[in-house]
Amino acid sequence: MNLFTIPVPSPSSFWTTVRSGGAINVAGSFAALWALVKVLRMLRLRVKTTQLLGPPRTSLVYGVSRDIGSSHDRAAIYERWATEYGVAYMTPSVLGQTNVVLCDPKAIAHFYARETWTYVKTPLTLAFLESSVGKGLLWAQGETHRRQRKALTPAFSNAAIRKLTSVFYDSAYKAKGQWDTVIESSKDGDAVIEVQNWMNRISLDTVGIAGFSHDFGSLDGKRVSVAEAFDTFGSNQPSAVHKAFILLASVFPIILKIIPNKRKNLFKKLGITMEQISNELLIRSRREKDANISQGGEENSLIGLLIKSEGQDAELHMSAEEVVAQMKVLLLAGYETTSISLTWALIELSRHPDVQTRLREELLAFGPDPTYDQLKAHLPYLDAVVHETLRLHPPVPESARLAAADDVIPLSEPVRMASGNMTDSISIAKGTLITISIGAINRSAAIWGPHAKEFKPDRWLTEDGISGKAKEVQGHRHLLTFVDGPRACLGKDFAIMEFKAVLSVLVKNFVFELRDGPDTPVEIVRGILLRPRVAGEDGTGVPLRVRRYE
Repeated sequence: MNLFTIPVPSPSSFWTTVRSGGAINVAGSFAALWALVKVLRMLRLRVKTTQLLGPPRTSLVYGVSRDIGSSHDRAAIYERWATEYGVAYMTPSVLGQTNVVLCDPKAIAHFYARETWTYVKTPLTLAFLESSVGKGLLWAQGETHRRQRKALTPAFSNAAIRKLTSVFYDSAYKAKGQWDTVIESSKDGDAVIEVQNWMNRISLDTVGIAGFSHDFGSLDGKRVSVAEAFDTFGSNQPSAVHKAFILLASVFPIILKIIPNKRKNLFKKLGITMEQISNELLIRSRREKDANISQGGEENSLIGLLIKSEGQDAELHMSAEEVVAQMKVLLLAGYETTSISLTWALIELSRHPDVQTRLREELLAFGPDPTYDQLKAHLPYLDAVVHETLRLHPPVPESARLAAADDVIPLSEPVRMASGNMTDSISIAKGTLITISIGAINRSAAIWGPHAKEFKPDRWLTEDGISGKAKEVQGHRHLLTFVDGPRACLGKDFAIMEFKAVLSVLVKNFVFELRDGPDTPVEIVRGILLRPRVAGEDGTGVPLRVRRYE
């Protein structure tokens, strides 16, 4: 029987049934029609998508999604399955859905090259982004994404970031001054400092000044509503019920809108807070522009470009809604990602005092604070520490997309299909879910070698430090941390320069140790993104013992 010629009731006969019955008949008709559509889609996916091997279903309702979601190391699960089933495999998901997982550099390069067009964000992701940060760059797809990205690109050019290097240093030295005061007041010449909170403050004040010409003043102790909204997420871990709803929402995105829960309310509050701040900054900047207060070159700042794009005659026009959404995206990205990376760097340096000492020696031998160009090219060990941190601890550990069209994905090595035959390409049907575990690829022993799980900055300093397989990974420095293709992180260079500048100031001036010794366990908890936390601490606490370097 041809699966695509199954008779479907005509619209007229369907509505005749609806009119002749009551509410129960109406509900039953809709349920039957919905079920039929879902079955037909699933049958089409099974026929047109290459059926691969994969782990067995552990739950009738959730497949293996609940196992992945509850794991403390999702990347390790994905890597283990790649070892068992091949560089591409299928996982059973919620309510009969399946997921194709790609762990092959060639397949991943193909996938990212076609992102925003062939591979798009899932309905659940779009619904979440729209409700929290609006229809900005994170939400946009296709031509809308291309237009928004092109409008913002000048704010992240090398020339623009070069001018912002002093902002990065200013934030770092403000934190240094506060830490000096805390240490001076202690009796033992050191102090226990909760560093994640301070990295959050550095990141927030930096993005405020660099992006919006506004000093939030969090490093000076000012109460900042958006920082408080961000911080509430670390203190409110998702409940089991919330996790179950999120899994079901992958099939029924409307669940996000109709079922209340605490984290949904937190995101709503965060969205309102960010929108209020964004509108206030825009109003101020528009007034300055109208009064000709802005200095020359300001229009290539982020806020300047956004105001410029509001003009109806602008080549890359953005609506008022889009402009506010971009500001919310930049606040969120600027606050979350760099602060997480800086925190992980301080944890790894505390675990590896030999690496910390070697980095400090390089920085002290160099002398004064490096310029933008020097940060980029003249401090090899700083560069190695930064990229090893980004490799082991990507702030966004996973990509999940939906195929918007049929496609064929090539593989660098053949995999076994469910039929037992081998294939060196995968047919993907429209509607197929695709997952890439960034953490698994960045830490894969098959790709990065036997020491892939270890913090070894030296791997970045020698010709043979990065294996041949890792060199096949297309992305910044063979990492997927900033992804690749049309959706590669626009703020990558901004983030790396801020990371290097702040870390250089802190390591030159302070010595870091884990409060309870180098073997202190560190766990992963969810803020907005996944964050480190010293085991047993509240929220996202990372207390380190800090003393001045003499």
